Amino acid sequence: MSSDDPSDSLAKLGDRVDFGEYEVDAYLAVLRHGKLSAAEIAKQTAIPQPRVYDTVRSLADKGFVELRDSRPLEVLAIDPEEAFAGVKTTLDDLLSELEQQYQTPSRDGEAVSLVTSHQTILRYLEDVISRSEYELVLSLTPGLLDRLEEQLAQKRAAGVTVELLLSPEADVADPDEFDYEHIATTTHVRRGVTTPVVAVADGKYSLYTTRTSLHPDADGYGVVFDRSGLGLLVLGFLNTAVWPSSNTLVEGAADPQYPRRYATVRRCVKDLRNAEGTLYATVEGRHLLSGEHRTVAGEITDFAVTASQETAAITLDTGEETLGIGGKAAAFEDIEAHKLAVARGSPPDIDATRSLTRTWIPGCFAVSDSRHRGVLR
Repeated sequence: MSSDDPSDSLAKLGDRVDFGEYEVDAYLAVLRHGKLSAAEIAKQTAIPQPRVYDTVRSLADKGFVELRDSRPLEVLAIDPEEAFAGVKTTLDDLLSELEQQYQTPSRDGEAVSLVTSHQTILRYLEDVISRSEYELVLSLTPGLLDRLEEQLAQKRAAGVTVELLLSPEADVADPDEFDYEHIATTTHVRRGVTTPVVAVADGKYSLYTTRTSLHPDADGYGVVFDRSGLGLLVLGFLNTAVWPSSNTLVEGAADPQYPRRYATVRRCVKDLRNAEGTLYATVEGRHLLSGEHRTVAGEITDFAVTASQETAAITLDTGEETLGIGGKAAAFEDIEAHKLAVARGSPPDIDATRSLTRTWIPGCFAVSDSRHRGVLR
């Protein structure tokens, strides 16, 4: 069975097929004649007589010939199909492992990676989508949508919220001709061909590239951010510079299932606008003034969102105090949220449920009190 690391298979293959000096000549001579003595091998080839014995013993150790302990020593050929069976198996394993290395982008812990190969950029794009667990924001071309349609449909079927922007608008298929709701929660369109290609998974793992960088002959680049704080930069750019200049193509019916986690307060508030009944939230984060790490939980008593949906905010009543909850790098509210989960009935335990772990909130600076409600993003 192949492993993810091809090092062992490469070494094993090298041991098997690394023919040393004179071994090729000796092997082919024995293969042609079927059986030769050491003296006959020396006569048939240019191998010096003193080197023949070492050469054929090396071939025997690798399984390519058989030695018959007789006087004189005889070297017998082995059917190549049998002799190379192990090599073929090793090669098959190696090809499988190398293919896995080729298809899976590096995850070496670097916060920022710069990639220049268009094939590698595409693999990272697919990897961002595959690693999304609950929220995915995308800016794609119609051609990329064709490539990624099946993968996106699988994510939607798994309950991932997908916000999709397509450009240029002139090339986008009409909703009567394409079922956008099976791949995205919301689909927007934008006019320009200068719109970048972007993918953000769960608000933290993201890719930014230009569409020209995806051409095979282009001298372009892609930037990969594998930290929640850096994902904030990409998500903030989308929300402020790209999304407001787009138009809604398809708005799917909102039917969020709780408990639920969110990558942005904006997305949370968008669901809250369509939710009925009382909802509760648990937030892990940092107090803005003291810097103290805090976990707060309580009833969501209010929320606010601008008409453009660029900004949003929530208010949390813990029973002891009313708190404004902001995202990463919040400036005006009480708590900078690092994790957020919403549920019915009572505040959820973020770490008790697998589906509610590792939720980062990168992207809102909320003002949420009785005098002023809004968000600076």
